[in-house]
Amino acid sequence: MNKYYYELRLNWTDADTKDIMVSFISDLTNDAIEFKDDDIIIRSSDELENIKYALEEYIDGLKEIFKKLFLYKIELSKNKNEDWIAKYKSSINPIEVGKFYIRPSWEDKKENLIDVIVDPALAFGSGHHESTSSILKVLHKYVKSGDSVLDVGCGSGILSIASAKLGANIDICDTDEQAITSSHDNFDTNNVKVDNSWVGSSNLAKNQYDVVLANIIADVLLMIKNDLIKCMKPNAKLIISGILNKYQDRITSKFSELRLVEKIQNDEWTTFVYERLN
Repeated sequence: MNKYYYELRLNWTDADTKDIMVSFISDLTNDAIEFKDDDIIIRSSDELENIKYALEEYIDGLKEIFKKLFLYKIELSKNKNEDWIAKYKSSINPIEVGKFYIRPSWEDKKENLIDVIVDPALAFGSGHHESTSSILKVLHKYVKSGDSVLDVGCGSGILSIASAKLGANIDICDTDEQAITSSHDNFDTNNVKVDNSWVGSSNLAKNQYDVVLANIIADVLLMIKNDLIKCMKPNAKLIISGILNKYQDRITSKFSELRLVEKIQNDEWTTFVYERLN
């Protein structure tokens, strides 16, 4: 074990861009990452100056895109090496969501719940984030054994793995190649299979599905709305999440050609379940 380890702590309070920042950092490094309140913490045996520089450049780009200033703080520190990997593991707790028990591999499974193993780098994709847990709570109502399911923006694969454990046939896609690799690893860990996967979005789908899942930020959902609907069979369900409450009206207006089946609110996040009628 090295005598020291390095820690970068980013305090990021802007709700509109928090999920974008989380996604960027997830792509940026394979080191241990902890997502805690408004802090994103990276720990590594290597110095993190390059990560700090990349973050600062990315934030400058966000300023240009969003035409706003961001209140944030980046701190770098060098610390005596305790067992920070063990500390990191202790910060990731298993969670019971609906019929599922989402746990990292170092925790034991729980009887009478559907076991889903995900070793997360971040709270997104581990079941702890409100947008993910809201889908998991209702997934068994809409995904049946034998259904075909497309997970758009699959991330860690948690939603599609849960669907597979309900007996569904799974396709996944994500614009991030690393997400596809990570999802395949997690499918193997859970002893379930994915039928088809690709780097890209729903516009590349060759089939239609009984259920389409998309846990993505509202702006992206609005952009790919037509592609999502084209992926749906008649009477199929579309479950979309990652939507801050203040964007609810924009979503309901844009997706008005579908029938709204259910709306789930969890703190500042909203999940919608829609049905295609033709």
